[in-house]
Amino acid sequence: MTNFISLKRIVIILLVIFTFQSAAQNADESDGKPVENKFLNWYNKSPRFDTIYGADVERAYTDLLSNKESKTVIVAVIDGGVDITHEDLKDNIWVNEDEIPGNNMDDDQNGYIDDIHGWNYLGNDKGENISHENLEITRVYKQYNNKSQLKDKEKELYKKAKKSYEKELKRAKMQKNGVVKYKNKYFTSYNKIIEELDGKEMSLSNLDSLRNCNKELKKDIRFIYPFIQYGFKTEIFDEAENHFDEILNYHLNIDFNPREIIGDNVEELTPGYGNNNVYGPEADHGTFVSGIIAAKRNNNLGINGVASDVKIMALKTVPNGDERDKDVANAIRYAVDNGARIINMSFGKELSPQKHLVDEAALYAEKNGVLIVHAAGNDASDNDKILNYPEKYINNNIAIDTWITVGASTIKNDYKFVANFSNYGKKSVDLFAPGVDIYSLKPESEYETAGGTSFSSPIVSGVAALIMSYYPELSAKEVKEIILNSVNYYGENDVYLPGPDSKKRKTTKFKDLSVTGGLVNAYKAIELAESYHKK
Repeated sequence: MTNFISLKRIVIILLVIFTFQSAAQNADESDGKPVENKFLNWYNKSPRFDTIYGADVERAYTDLLSNKESKTVIVAVIDGGVDITHEDLKDNIWVNEDEIPGNNMDDDQNGYIDDIHGWNYLGNDKGENISHENLEITRVYKQYNNKSQLKDKEKELYKKAKKSYEKELKRAKMQKNGVVKYKNKYFTSYNKIIEELDGKEMSLSNLDSLRNCNKELKKDIRFIYPFIQYGFKTEIFDEAENHFDEILNYHLNIDFNPREIIGDNVEELTPGYGNNNVYGPEADHGTFVSGIIAAKRNNNLGINGVASDVKIMALKTVPNGDERDKDVANAIRYAVDNGARIINMSFGKELSPQKHLVDEAALYAEKNGVLIVHAAGNDASDNDKILNYPEKYINNNIAIDTWITVGASTIKNDYKFVANFSNYGKKSVDLFAPGVDIYSLKPESEYETAGGTSFSSPIVSGVAALIMSYYPELSAKEVKEIILNSVNYYGENDVYLPGPDSKKRKTTKFKDLSVTGGLVNAYKAIELAESYHKK
C-alpha cells in the first residue's frame, strides 16, 4: 500500500488506495462522465474483428445463434442486493411462480415466506437489514482473543486473524492520518495562494506568474501545482476520510456486532431467517453484476447483457464488509433448490471459519448439476499461495467439478493485458475475462463505469447462460469444459504481474497466471457447444 509519499502523484496515490483497499465485492465508483464509445459494451466485442479484447459475444449472436431457439436459464446472483426495478433489468428478473406475493405465507413450502424474486439473508422478519459488517479477520480475532485454551485449528486460525487484523488496523489508521494531513496542508496552501492571487482564478498559468514570490509561498505552489494540474476535486479528501472511517468504525471495530439484528447462531446451517427485500441497503454491486449478465439486449437503453434469455434470482448475502459462510451456504442451496443452473459469486475474503458449510453447499450444487462462477479477487495476489474464500478446493485438495474461478483482463493486449489488481493462480484461477472500464447498471435506472474481478465473473456466467440457453441438454460439467477449452489462448504473451503500477513491475508469461492461459470467448464456446450437441 502506498504511503502518501509523492506529492506529484497524490491523485494517483489516492486512486491506488481505493483500488487495493477494496475487496472483490466493492465496485469502483463512477467518475460521473459519459462512457466513451469504445468502452460501451466493449466486453462483448471481438478480439479478431473489433481488435478489442472482449468476450466475442456479439459475433456469437450474429453469426451462430440468429436462427436458433433458446430456453430461459435462471442465474442466481449471490451478492449485495439487486435493483429489480431497473429499466434495463426489470424484464429479466426471476419470479417464483409458486409463491403468492404479499400474503405472508410460504405457499411453496420451501421455508421462505413471500420469496418472489429471491431472498435477503441480511435481514429479519421486522424488515431490519444489515448494511455494514466486520471483516472476517475482525470476527475471528474477537472470537478467540480472550480465550485461554484453543484447539490446534483454532490457534492457527487465530494466529492468521491476529496478524492480518493488526496489520489492517495499523494501515487504516496511518492512511486516514495521511488523508487528514494532506487535506489540511492542501487548504492551508490553497488559501495562502488565493490571497496572493488577489481575485485571480487558481490556474496553472496564474501559479506560474507567481514564480518571483518568497520561499514559503513557493513551497505552497509546488504542493498545490499537481492538484490543479490533474483537476483534483477536494471532495475526494472527504470521500477518502469517510472510506477509512468506515473501515475503522465497522470493518475493524471489535465492538460492532450487526448480527444482533438477526440473532442466529452463525455456526449452524439453519435456513428460514431473513426477509424478501432483495434490494436492501448497498444494492450497487449486485445491480452492476446482474446487468452484465442480463441487461435487456437491443432495447436502446444502457447496455447489452451477455445472455439474452435469462432470469436473475437475487440472493442478498454480502454486506459492506465480509459475508458470513452460513449465508453463502444457504444461498447456494436456495439457488439449487429453486431452479438456478448457474450461480455467480462476486465476493471473497481472507478467512473462512465455517468453510465446511460452503463446501457442503458447493458439493450439493455439483451433485445437482449447477455451475458456480466465482471472482478471483482484487488483491493482486497468487491464489495458489494465499487463499481467497470461497474456493473450489475442499478436503484433500479435491476440486468442485462445476466451479470456475475468473481473473480480470483489460481492453489492451500488451504488457498491461492483466488488470493490475487481479488475483491469479496457475492452479486456482481457470481463465480471465474483461474486468476494467466496465459500463453497467446502477440502482435507480442509472449507469456507471467500474472495474474488478467482480465484473469478470458475470461475463463468464453470462457466457455459460448463453450456452445453456441454446444447448439446454448440456450438463454443468460439460459447460465448464466447453468454456475452458474454447478460450482465446494468449499463454505465450509477456504480461505484467498484477500489482501497483511502477517501473519495477515484474513480467511473466500469461499462461502462468491461470489454468488455461486464455480469455473467455463466447463465439468459440458456442462453436464447441454445437459439436457437443451433435455427438
